Amino acid sequence: MAVRIRLTRVGATKRPAYRVIAIDKRRSRDGRALEILGFYDPLTEPATVQLNRAKIQDWIGKGAQPSETVVKLMRQAEHDATAGASAEKPKRPSRAAASKKPSKKAQSKKAAAEAEPAAEAGPAAEAAPAAEEAPATEEAPEAAEPEAAPTDDEAKAEA
Repeated sequence: MAVRIRLTRVGATKRPAYRVIAIDKRRSRDGRALEILGFYDPLTEPATVQLNRAKIQDWIGKGAQPSETVVKLMRQAEHDATAGASAEKPKRPSRAAASKKPSKKAQSKKAAAEAEPAAEAGPAAEAAPAAEEAPATEEAPEAAEPEAAPTDDEAKAEA
């Protein structure tokens, strides 16, 4: 029996996680495993790789062939183990934290909201200088009135 050490997919739709398993070479990807040897979660930051090295070495000693992906994961697990044993546990990113491109509907709403204040600001900006000039012209005649000569009615009232 030809045994292969490879990945089998577990997890929800569009949220993959993988188990590292020993399985007969002729079985399907998600077929019944002989033994589970570890797991790999690519969605965490950084990706989580946990392998039982003793079991993997036992299977390799019995003639099992690791897949290319498993070999890469073994190297990564060794590197992570030697790099820092006190490294923090990786966390799954939340959906809000995931940087996704906004939908076309959201983009159009945002563009409309930005265009609306700009359209309102345009006429208001033109009206503001006119409003500032108008009081200045009104104030000038009021200041000039006391300096002007008294009218006929005012002259009669003073006499």
